[in-house]
Amino acid sequence: MGVLIFSLVIYLNLPKPILSIILHLNCSNPNETTGSERIVHSQGHGFHGDCHYTINLSKKKKTVKELIKKIFFLTIFKFCYQHQHSARLHWMYCGSQSDHLHVTFATHVKRFTDTNFCSDVSPFICSFIPCVISMQPKWARLAYVEAQGELKVPFKDALPTREEQLSTLRNTEVFDVLVVGGGATGSGCALDAVTRNLKTALVERSDFSSGTSSRSTKLIHGGVRYLQKAIMKLDYEQYMMVKEALHERANLLNIAPHLSAPLPIMLPVYKWWQLPYYWAGIKMYDLVAGSQCLKSSYVLSKSKALELFPMLKKDKLVGAIVYYDGQHNDARMNLAIALTAARHGAAIANYTEVVHLLKKPDPKTGQEKVCGAHCRDIITGQEFDVRARCVINATGPFTDSLRKMDNQKTANICQPSAGVHIVIPGYYSPDNMGLLDPATSDGRVIFFLPWEKMTVAGTTDTPTEVTAHPIPVEDDINFILSEVRNYLSPDVEVRRGDVLAAWSGIRPLVTDPNSKDTQSICRNHIVNISDSGLITIAGGKWTTYRSMAEETLDAAIKAHNLSAGPSRTVGLMLDGGKDWTPTLYIRLVQDYGLENEVAQHLAATYGGRAFEVAKMAKVTGKRWPIVGKRLVSEFPYIESEVQYAVKEYACTAIDVIARRTRLGFLNVQAADEALPRIVEIMGNELQWTEQKKKEELEAAKKYLHLEMGYKARSEQLSKTTEISLTAPEIARYKKRFYKFDKESKGFITTVDVQQVLEKLSIQIDENALHEILNEVDLNKNGQVELDEFLQLMSAVQRGQISDSRLAILMKTVEEGLDLRGPVSVDRSGGGV
Repeated sequence: MGVLIFSLVIYLNLPKPILSIILHLNCSNPNETTGSERIVHSQGHGFHGDCHYTINLSKKKKTVKELIKKIFFLTIFKFCYQHQHSARLHWMYCGSQSDHLHVTFATHVKRFTDTNFCSDVSPFICSFIPCVISMQPKWARLAYVEAQGELKVPFKDALPTREEQLSTLRNTEVFDVLVVGGGATGSGCALDAVTRNLKTALVERSDFSSGTSSRSTKLIHGGVRYLQKAIMKLDYEQYMMVKEALHERANLLNIAPHLSAPLPIMLPVYKWWQLPYYWAGIKMYDLVAGSQCLKSSYVLSKSKALELFPMLKKDKLVGAIVYYDGQHNDARMNLAIALTAARHGAAIANYTEVVHLLKKPDPKTGQEKVCGAHCRDIITGQEFDVRARCVINATGPFTDSLRKMDNQKTANICQPSAGVHIVIPGYYSPDNMGLLDPATSDGRVIFFLPWEKMTVAGTTDTPTEVTAHPIPVEDDINFILSEVRNYLSPDVEVRRGDVLAAWSGIRPLVTDPNSKDTQSICRNHIVNISDSGLITIAGGKWTTYRSMAEETLDAAIKAHNLSAGPSRTVGLMLDGGKDWTPTLYIRLVQDYGLENEVAQHLAATYGGRAFEVAKMAKVTGKRWPIVGKRLVSEFPYIESEVQYAVKEYACTAIDVIARRTRLGFLNVQAADEALPRIVEIMGNELQWTEQKKKEELEAAKKYLHLEMGYKARSEQLSKTTEISLTAPEIARYKKRFYKFDKESKGFITTVDVQQVLEKLSIQIDENALHEILNEVDLNKNGQVELDEFLQLMSAVQRGQISDSRLAILMKTVEEGLDLRGPVSVDRSGGGV
């Protein structure tokens, strides 16, 4: 009889674990292929290195009845195993030979790096399988195989300094790969290359994640709207992009659990017919994710939706649908990818720009080929060559700049689009529930998400010019605010003055240069190889950085004949992720005496390396907390983070407020207040002169003013030329003003305010008081005129300005003075 072929396949795209366990139940051929060889073979047929138990059923057991019985018992084992080990298994048909039928099922274990995994599984399999299949134990042999192999981590404990990294770049004869660009994709390329045992270098002209990668919506998602377009337009490309992104979403949540987490997102429904329509779309999103669906979506009644999102507009609300996507700290995630590459041996350097590309003639064809780059250290001005067999252009919006260094005649492929986000106080949204507006007034999508105890709203999508310093536009800020108002209860007043920060990121949409229609924008990423061998990766999404890097390296290896194996980044834990647990912060509190909020922040930012930051924290001198001086009182960032940031290659104060901490993205005023102390600490660490400290302070203030929305915030007052107050209101505010301006000069200074405060025994630092008045001093003459004060109060009443420290201070002082009243003559002794 011929060989019976039985296949039951449920392909679920599970991630690659580090450990593979091969179980052979074989009595006929002891010299059969080893387990490790089987894994390599199965990878070549699309099994992607999943953890396999391969059970070879002898041809001697060939009856259909017996075979089905064995499959049935294996299915029982599958569910028992899943229940005991919290794993997911699925069947695969692995092929057949003359003597055997191979049925494989794979497993994905959540903590696959756990060293106890093998010892936990071994006795269970050895005792259970022979029992249910009625095979003798001597037929079975168990082998433990490392599917990925042991990766070397040369800098597991301490990172090389930036100076050491630059020395490696200068002195290495030739690298295999030089990556230009330190965003998510560039850092991903460096990590992919170095873990394939390629000698890898990376240069970034600014800081890691200084561009688009730090200015995203903070979501790790497949893209609900892309799936909708894929279905409506029968667009297979967009469908595959969503499927790939959902696979990468699951991987990213696994490899950086400290920086990412699932987030429920509510889609409110205001028309009955939309409920089944949106429900079908969201369920399709779950279906495409398959086993990697984070949590199943569900429908909410109106009352339940308002219970979970009480700020929601009640009028005409029918119900809501909740689905799950991932959320992360994008800049820290980007940094974790770059640092992981550095720990594995990649030479990476920020503030190192490419001046021009190096070329040499190909010995076979005589054609000029890219062989490296001439670079300049922006900090010191020193220039040097970095030679490499392959150069990868991963510069995001600046893709065309590097392509034109290679060939001036090459056509532009980047179509930059600006996306603006705003940050408003956390009370605008629940702590753990986002909101999606699927159809704004102009057809765009707006997300409204809790992030770092604040609320992020965005994004817009408008054509823009490529610039290293994008500035949020007031029209875009007001558009987002108006859309937010449409979904929130009328009881919640959405004020322009509540915008704590705003930023603009440039999304590098691309046209495919290999396409006949070069004007059409590619919805996915592209990998392009120029005639001189320059590899360009452009477009794509934050979520798919890893698969983009893998595809890029595959193309580079093929084009340049590099000796390297397959990608090993699926399941590779990022810096800080391996030793993180949800309760790690408790150890920080107990071992170091940190505040609970600070400990949670450190654990969520640095993962297992939070202890290194805690060790550097100084004693507060208080009963509690024992260590950990905050940079600003309302945020959990502490001074030792600035010291640790230098070890993470922070070179400027902007690096600290924008990317090592996220203070600049959360509240520009708080960041501005923290800057002097940050500059002082960095100056001590990096031996800055007083002049250098002054330059850093000015540069950081300029960054907050232009790129983080401080300018747009302050213009709400300076542009208010008209005072829209009634006569009684003007009279009331004049009375308040003259309580400080005792001499009726028409203006107040810090001295005037200080004298009034002393009467109420209120102590405010002179520098802080100067900053408070400076916020309102429009003509910057060191004093606040009556007209400036009335403009301030008018802006406050209209909601253009909120949380004005001077307005609140003067109101509080006025109330305090009124409560005191005049001192009684009787109580002073009755006179003479």
